[in-house]
Amino acid sequence: MLSRLLKIISAVARNRLDDLVDIDRIPLTFRLIIRLLPWRYAVANTAPRGERIRCAMESLGPIFIKFGQLLSTRRDLLPDDISKELAILQDKVPPFPTEHAIAIIEQSLEDKVDVLFERFDREPLASASVAQVHSARLLSGDEVVVKVIRPDIEKIIRKDIRLMYAMAKLLVRISKEARRLRPVEVVADYEKTILDELDLLKESANASQLRRNFSSCQLLYVPQIHWDYCRKHVMVMERIHGVSVSDVETLRKRGVNMKTLAERGVEIFFTQVFRDRFFHADMHPGNVFIDTDNPQQPRYIGVDFGIVGTLEPEDQRYLASNLLAFFRRDYRKVAQLHIDSGWVPRNTKVSELESAMRTVCEPIFEKPLKDISFGQLLVRLFQTARRFKMEVQPQLVLLEKNLLNIEGLGRQLYPDLDLWSTAQPFLEQWMKDQVRPSSVAKAFKEHSTDWLFNAPVMANQAMTSLRQLAEQQETLTQYQLEAEKRNTRTRRWGSAVILLAVGALLYPSAVKDWPVTAMLLAGFGIWLMSH
Repeated sequence: MLSRLLKIISAVARNRLDDLVDIDRIPLTFRLIIRLLPWRYAVANTAPRGERIRCAMESLGPIFIKFGQLLSTRRDLLPDDISKELAILQDKVPPFPTEHAIAIIEQSLEDKVDVLFERFDREPLASASVAQVHSARLLSGDEVVVKVIRPDIEKIIRKDIRLMYAMAKLLVRISKEARRLRPVEVVADYEKTILDELDLLKESANASQLRRNFSSCQLLYVPQIHWDYCRKHVMVMERIHGVSVSDVETLRKRGVNMKTLAERGVEIFFTQVFRDRFFHADMHPGNVFIDTDNPQQPRYIGVDFGIVGTLEPEDQRYLASNLLAFFRRDYRKVAQLHIDSGWVPRNTKVSELESAMRTVCEPIFEKPLKDISFGQLLVRLFQTARRFKMEVQPQLVLLEKNLLNIEGLGRQLYPDLDLWSTAQPFLEQWMKDQVRPSSVAKAFKEHSTDWLFNAPVMANQAMTSLRQLAEQQETLTQYQLEAEKRNTRTRRWGSAVILLAVGALLYPSAVKDWPVTAMLLAGFGIWLMSH
């Protein structure tokens, strides 16, 4: 971990990222530390600031590259020169040697590349943070792409994750505010996500699921997976041809209806979340292409399915209710939902949270997308969260990240898109569909087979539980009876002792005649034992 930390410090020094800090606006202690950094007097870097940030992220590997990919879509938060440079990280990461890629393919598929493929292009088609892609042709004649995981990338990622855990635990110890943000849980969630991305069999399965979900829909096309050629470190899928969603100039030249394209992007997001509860969670511009064969009805093409998200039905219903109340400006319901879900403490006053929500949300309505920034909105919501001790929900981090990507895409394609009017009808229809008799009947039909198969097991479990309960009740009753007998005997012996003591005081002469007294005591004891 120390070596990785030193590498991060080296990247900061080599690219002189400390120059990007406005020293005069930070506390005196940190100002002195920065001024005393040794490389400030030995290293010079006059490259543009955007290039320096990009180079630093490239040198630090996949976790930092992915962070740069997300930032590149937020042109409302970053200056143009920085966001344009970070956009290069989406699909132009320096490739690794082709010989290494071929060695991984041949080891995974247990045969020579020249035998497996009719043609294999040595020059990479694209290179990303975790893998790179080569075009090829199968012996069947199908044009495909071959995705290969970068060699030794898992070791680098695990080092970064350990460093992130250390930083998260340190934050929890020194900051109450950090505890509310639950950084350790967030790191754990991200660890699972990025390690899953290193298994191309999982990515192949994700792609197959998404392809099946949209098989009868013209909104999104997902390439076909060739399962015979898929392994943990190698994946082969259909090659697609489309225009990058970030190439707005080409899309306009081809006459693409940009308003329809932006609205369909929003519809795809809500369809995945609320119809399927299974969504592509890495939809940055490098992973999204456009089929322009029908410019007035353009279709999205998705690639890179290593990161997907799922929602539990409870999260889905909560999210839908929250968004719908948000769109309707029903801030009291939004506040009540936050309290009911446990996102804020139970003793939070609804009226106070409602007022805070109104203050944050009201200014953003009835404006086109170009005038609305989710980034600025999130900053203000976090300010509100600190007041009400709201906790970050790790299970929704991927969803929030995807929403940021969608906003970035929409901003590039059609800045005048009204996100609210596009999303609200979809949510209202979804809520209505959930309570329709046909939907209830469908749900019953889907689960009835499981219920019938599980009925005998459930009946046996119920009978076992009842039998155990009866046995426990019988044991308890027996114990109570025994306890009552013991208590009765104790009371009777106590009464006898008291009577004898009183008798001894009233008739002292009886004590002298002890044989008679002993016989009376013995008879009295026998009577007590028999009752």
